[in-house]
Amino acid sequence: MRSLLPMLLLLPGLAAAYPLDGEPYTGIARLEGYRQAQEGKVRGTQQPPGAKLTLDKVDLRLAGSRLLIPPPDPDFSQQVADLMGTDDVYYSVAVLDISNPAHPVYAEHQANARFNPGSVGKVLVATALFQLLADLYPDDIAARERVLRDTRVVADGFIVNDSHDVPFWDGTRLSYRPLRQGDAANLWTYLDWMMSASSNAAASMVMREMLLLAHFGKRYPVDEKQSAAFFSTTPKSKLSALLGRVMRGGIERNGLDPAVLQQGSFFTRAGKARVPGNSSRGTPRELMRWLLALEEGRIVDVWSSREIKRLLYVTQMRIRYASSPALADAAVYFKSGSLYRCKPEPDFVCEKYQGNVENLLNSVAIVEQPAQAPRLHYMVVISSNRLRQNSALAHQTLGTRLQRLLEKRHRAAGGGVEHGLVHSDDQVGHPLAAPGILGQGHGDVAAASALDDGAVGVPVAPAPGLAIDQ
Repeated sequence: MRSLLPMLLLLPGLAAAYPLDGEPYTGIARLEGYRQAQEGKVRGTQQPPGAKLTLDKVDLRLAGSRLLIPPPDPDFSQQVADLMGTDDVYYSVAVLDISNPAHPVYAEHQANARFNPGSVGKVLVATALFQLLADLYPDDIAARERVLRDTRVVADGFIVNDSHDVPFWDGTRLSYRPLRQGDAANLWTYLDWMMSASSNAAASMVMREMLLLAHFGKRYPVDEKQSAAFFSTTPKSKLSALLGRVMRGGIERNGLDPAVLQQGSFFTRAGKARVPGNSSRGTPRELMRWLLALEEGRIVDVWSSREIKRLLYVTQMRIRYASSPALADAAVYFKSGSLYRCKPEPDFVCEKYQGNVENLLNSVAIVEQPAQAPRLHYMVVISSNRLRQNSALAHQTLGTRLQRLLEKRHRAAGGGVEHGLVHSDDQVGHPLAAPGILGQGHGDVAAASALDDGAVGVPVAPAPGLAIDQ
């Protein structure tokens, strides 16, 4: 058999996050551009109803609570498994319905299965960074805000190589391109680029700053000369140990288990070469524990949890699970990660998210529907590895089916949850990704491998205001 030929596919990341009125608070410049686009002052995508919450409305709905995830409900778990039909063997799923916090209902399917989290691991980078800030400034939120807002980060060799586009706002227009060495923005912007556009380059810069913060403490931020000296003179073994200690701290200090949840390395080749790391792993059950702790304000503290949740709030292009038309009026807090690999195979063309060796797609989401006055509030973690299937479309379909299932359950219980985006023509016995999608090729790619979080075009009619990337 011929060896696998790696090729990084260059795909845009367009799922931007954070409330659009947040620029004065954070200094994230693109937010102002997106806000003006909603007013028709500049060109830009119009947001779906669920993406228009203001900063004060994006908050922790369970702050101060201490819920325990209940044992899996057998009926709910079977209903969730049935949504995937015969493809259920390729999926591991956890769903927590907290619409009634006094009576949470939990479903899971193969939820202890381990997987490479891909870019979902970026939520663990954010966790570790916010933990460091809290350790340095436990009683001084203003100091933490100053570090995020006033620290100037300049992209350097750590970003090599990455193809994810990130948004830039020059005061008059929005533009999109990958990060280049020399690009400067504040640390909050780099966090936004990491979480929203899912830029691997931005993530590696955030991790670089995280290590500098851990080393220099309250002397951080330091100038570029000191930064360069630290990384050039510190042995790689010590840098690796520091990375492991900081990332483990973000997990263990927040009551999570590093044996089943870990981001072990940088996200770029250059970052991994400069600071060697370890493997990354996750399970749906442990990521569900992270989501619940976030909503309760227990990831570091209430302020940190709220800021991480804001960084997850999807306010631009919705992709994969979050692109379900049934979620157009919902506030969706979302992170996704993909890893797919291909090898030569007769009559097979390697497509995005359709690997024939590996086809991992992971999604974590908090859904509040409808956004302005939620009647449904639930969390979901999904990992799938269905070969040769359009996994982005499959997750979108599963998002629709799960929303409909929860609406049906609440109607049956007298909750009256219903909205106009639900239709009865999608039977759960149908495949999650239509076979016809798999046959749409755009070139003969002999072999490919990709770790990516780009937007994907899906052949469904979007709900009003829901953008579909072509």
